[in-house]
Parts: sequence; C-alpha cells; structure tokens
Amino acid sequence: MKNRLTSLTSGQMSELINVAIGKEKADLAIVGGTLLDVYSGELLEGWGVAVKGKRIAYVGKDVNTTIGTETRVINAAGKILIPGLIDSHNHLFWYFRTDEGIKWALKGGTTTIVTEMLEVVFSLGYQGAVKFLDSIENQPMKVLATVPPMVSTSQRNVSEAIGVAELRKLLKHDLVVGLGESYWSSVVKGDKRVLDLLAETSYQGKKIMGHSAGATGNKLVAYLVNDVRSCHEPITVPEVLERLRLGAYVILREGGIRRDLEQLSGLKDLKIDTRRLTFCTDGLMPKDLVETGHMNYVVQKAINLGFDPVVAIQMATLNAAEHLSMDNIIGGIAPGRYADILIIPDIKTIRAEYVISYGQIAAKDGELLVQPRKQVFPGWASKRVLLSPDFTPAMFAIRTDKSKTTATVRVIDQITEIVTRAGQATVPVSKGAIGIDVDKDLLKVAVIDFRVQPLKMFVGLIRGFKMKKGAFASSQAWDLTAVIVAGASEKDMAKAVNRVIAMQGGIVLSIDGEIAAEVPLTIGAFVSELPMEELAARLDDIQTKLEKLGMPFGNAHLSLTTLTSPAIPFIRICEDGLVDVKEDKLVDLVIN
Repeated sequence: MKNRLTSLTSGQMSELINVAIGKEKADLAIVGGTLLDVYSGELLEGWGVAVKGKRIAYVGKDVNTTIGTETRVINAAGKILIPGLIDSHNHLFWYFRTDEGIKWALKGGTTTIVTEMLEVVFSLGYQGAVKFLDSIENQPMKVLATVPPMVSTSQRNVSEAIGVAELRKLLKHDLVVGLGESYWSSVVKGDKRVLDLLAETSYQGKKIMGHSAGATGNKLVAYLVNDVRSCHEPITVPEVLERLRLGAYVILREGGIRRDLEQLSGLKDLKIDTRRLTFCTDGLMPKDLVETGHMNYVVQKAINLGFDPVVAIQMATLNAAEHLSMDNIIGGIAPGRYADILIIPDIKTIRAEYVISYGQIAAKDGELLVQPRKQVFPGWASKRVLLSPDFTPAMFAIRTDKSKTTATVRVIDQITEIVTRAGQATVPVSKGAIGIDVDKDLLKVAVIDFRVQPLKMFVGLIRGFKMKKGAFASSQAWDLTAVIVAGASEKDMAKAVNRVIAMQGGIVLSIDGEIAAEVPLTIGAFVSELPMEELAARLDDIQTKLEKLGMPFGNAHLSLTTLTSPAIPFIRICEDGLVDVKEDKLVDLVIN
C-alpha cells in the first residue's frame, strides 16, 4: 500500500536525479559549512546540501553545480549542519493544542515528534482519534502518532476503548506508526483485549511501543517477547542495560513528567554500542517549552552532562529514525531523505540559527517563519463532562461504622512527585464519618467519573501534599474520564469540582470557598485553547499558590493527575476505590 509520507512519485524521482547530476537546479542550497554525517560519525568540512521540494537531492563538495539563479543559498561558513531532531515518545495532546506545541518545538529544531493519542482517545474516543489525525496532516513538521491500548485502573473507563476493528483502520493511516505504550503488567498477565491489539499491530508490521516500569527478570522477558520494540521508562543505568541486552530500544527521558538524563549520564562512560539509545520528552510542559525549548534542550543537556556531541546528536536523529524503521526518510542528511536540517554554531552548541523542515526554512534565529495549521475539533469535543455543578461538601464524606470511635485506614502516601506507596493511619471516627486532619497531613482525595458512569465516585485519604487549607481539582486525570480533587476542606473540594464542571473541564484551585486560580481545559476536558505563554503563566500561578499552602512537589498538578494511572507504582485511585497496581486489584479503604 502506498504511504504518502515515505513514497516518491516517478516525477519526484526524476527531479531529484536531475538536480543531483546538475541538469536541473535546486530550490535551496546550503554551502560553506561542515556537515555532521550521522551515518559515519564524521564531520565533513566543506560539504554542502541541495534541496528540491521537500527532499535532499545532493550532498557533497560539488553543491555549486546545483545552484541556479532561482536557488536560495544559505552560507553556513563556520557553522555545523545536523539533521532535524526527533522526539521518540511524547504526549502532544496534553495541556495545549497540537499546533501550539508545534510552534514552540519547531523553532528550536525539532522536526519530528512521535505522539501518543492516549489522551485524545480517553477523552474523545475513536472519532477524536480520527479528528486528531486529520489535524496533524500537512503541518510544517512531521507529527507521527501511536494508537493507545487504553489500560486503566477502572474497567468501566475502557468500556469504549479502541478495539481490534478500530485499530485496524487507524493503523492504515500514513501517520500512525504503531500501538502506543502498553503497560507491561496487563500484557504479562495475559489481558486478552490488550494481547489482541498487540497481535494486530504486529500482523500489520507496525511498531509496538513499550512501558516496562518496574519489570525485571522473567517478567521483562515475558513482556518483550510480544514484539515490544522499546521502553522509555528506565531510570537507572542497570535498567537501561537490561533492556538493551534483550534487544529493546531504550528511550532516555528528559521532560515534564520525569527528568532522567542526569541519573542515566553514567551510560556515557560505558563501552557499549549506543545505536539503540535515543531520547524523548514524554510530555511537554508549557513553561519548559517557553523557557528552555524542546529537543534542542534535551540534546544540549546530554552534551553538558558529558555525552560525546556526535553520539548525542545521533541519538536524537538517526537512532530515533532507525527505531521507527524510517531512516530511509528522516534522521540524517543524505540523498532522498526529507530536508530536515539544522544549522548550529558548533558541534557542542545546539542552538538552531536555521531550522529547515520539509525543505522549507521554518525558523531563523529562534523566530518561527511558517505557521502550523490550527488544530480544530467539532463542538461536541467541548461538551464531554456529563455532570451538573451541584456538588456539596457532604458528598465528600467517608462513611464507616457508627459504633467505632477510631478506624485503621489505608492512605495514599505520596513519596515522590508521581510515585506513591500504601500507608496506614489510625483516625478518629465521628458520627460514622472519617474527616480531614491537616495537622497529621491527612487530606481527602476523590475521583468522580464524568462520562462513562457519571457521578460514580470514591473518596480516599492522601498524605504528603501538606496543604494547610484549600483544594485543587482537575479533569485531566490520567487513563480515566474523571475529575480528581484533593484538599484540606470538603467545602473547597466541592467549590473546585463545581467550577471544573461549569467550565466543561479545567484545573481549579479553591481557597476559603473562593476560586483562587484556574485553567480552562475545554477540548475533551483535557486540553486548553489558551496561547502557550498564558497557559504557562496560569499553571505557574496555581503552582506558586499551592506551594504557599504547603505543597512540597514541584509539579503539583502532575502529582494529582497521575494518582489515577496504573502506569506508576504502587497504589492508585479510581471511581471504584483504591487500586493496588502491583496486584492489579481493588483494596479496602478501612482495614478494621
């Protein structure tokens, strides 16, 4: 089957041939620079590049033969030419519209992003995935997508999950490279729905992306045997090596969800082949995009940590392209590849003076010269929250035996920004209800399904947020269609949830019964339509105010919204109750 992204017409082939032999002239030529050949690892001084249309027609020292009166010429004297950068794993439909993400990523030198559609499908279903794929076509950079297997702490929330028939149709799309991150526990335990998705993806010859956090030994082998190609979850050098030795690509992560590069920088001192190492951000935070950039920042950090610059650039270009089996079109500066090229000051400075994407000068000196197509969803995408804003403080009560004066309960202990463990506490019982105890840092946390079974909810206890008052809520709960709220006051919990519902999605902070800060998430109750700078400022405002209330974590919203995901150990929460992720089962809140 013809793939529009990878294939060339005979006419395009003839044009490229004629430019290469000097019979026709290039549209764009880069002269006078030094080319990093990622295939050989050499720096080739005096090599130039000629571009016809979107593709590279010529690479070598005789580039002048391709230059005509209409050819645009860039003099790169004293500069380095490197391939456009590739983010191997990302969640681009997270906080902001895709076109907003493209603006900020492209001007820094990212020319290809592989994005999960996890959030799209949980919030907008199969039709949302179709609309999303429409929106990433004909953009000034390549956005490739993976279809989510949709594993959740809640069985209800996968009742409308992508099935084999829908997956089969989506995999036929030119921009879909495979199945998204498949949580290892569901695969190894033999979840038939997930295994059927893996089998269909493998049958169609597309990629299966991995998520093996916590898997080791026989469990890791049992996971990788299913044609799983990669994992972006290793956070220690031994975890990286274990996966490399089993044939997997390992994607080193440095982004808004986790920053692992520094801890993994010891890899640079080992005598290992790096060709199956690449980079990803996993998620793009608005503040990071505005202040530091995208893949340019990741590669620069790797170099600053001591990685050989050539190796670091290979990891963000050729290695990533080989991981996708797309090195025939991206990942290097070579004949026939897409003309995705950066011109940087020197091999150790990843600051793009020119960004060329699809053969077009897309950015110069940090200024975007081409605008992405705006991502537009139909009206129904902004009406996903099937709840009324009439929650009361009483709805967040935790009821137990009225005859008891105390109870031993399970508590979600927030250990790091996203990792939890199951704790216990003995709490007083008053009139059959368990309350909040700010002095002991015992706050309430609740999950309310807003779509699959509206109003289905569960209230638990969390320790570690250290808030002295207030509550904050979000409709961006991971792997569910739900509002999640945590707080030191049932009154503020109700206020925050009601405001989220009234906005049809959002992030809200309530203090003393008043809305202190908010971010509307109007697309699928998951994505904002605010410009990037304003979105970053509003999120920063919420974070600053939460820290003043006692919140110890640097990304409080991430800590809240990941509480619902089975991807992260060890105890999670959904509208059904508390979930022991390791055992994959619900556990009681009240122990005795």
